[in-house]
Amino acid sequence: MTNKIIKLLLLFITAIIVQLVVVPLISISGVGPNIIVILLVYFTLMNGQMFGTVLGFICGFALDLISGNVFGVSMLSLTISGFITGYFYNEPKVEVTTSSFFFVFIVFLCASIESFVFNAVSSTNPEFNFLFLLVEGAILPGIFTAALSVFKIIFIKRKRFE
Repeated sequence: MTNKIIKLLLLFITAIIVQLVVVPLISISGVGPNIIVILLVYFTLMNGQMFGTVLGFICGFALDLISGNVFGVSMLSLTISGFITGYFYNEPKVEVTTSSFFFVFIVFLCASIESFVFNAVSSTNPEFNFLFLLVEGAILPGIFTAALSVFKIIFIKRKRFE
């Protein structure tokens, strides 16, 4: 159990570093994928809603500490994303859910919600435009993240983290 937690912690620390260093290089007009959400969705679907909620909180806390963004925004958005992903948890169908294109849909939904909450809470623009926030702040990052999660379905279809 301790070995599994250490592996998970190292995986998410690596993902946070990649998210902060590599993802800005591949983003298009400031819109990029969220690798942390892909991992969060995967591990929530494998372990359940409570696990995903706590994992989202811990990863968001670490991301807030490392990134220097407004403190608590990533923590809130990733906690909500982990909680919502937990509604798709079905223990008998874990393998089917994580290896089908339904996984991509869940990633799209949770990445869009995470990006929307993050941008809505951290926005300092006094001219708040809801439609702009919905399209550019939620749907486009969700599509980009879902497109990246397709590689998990294609290349890592049967591999399970244990």
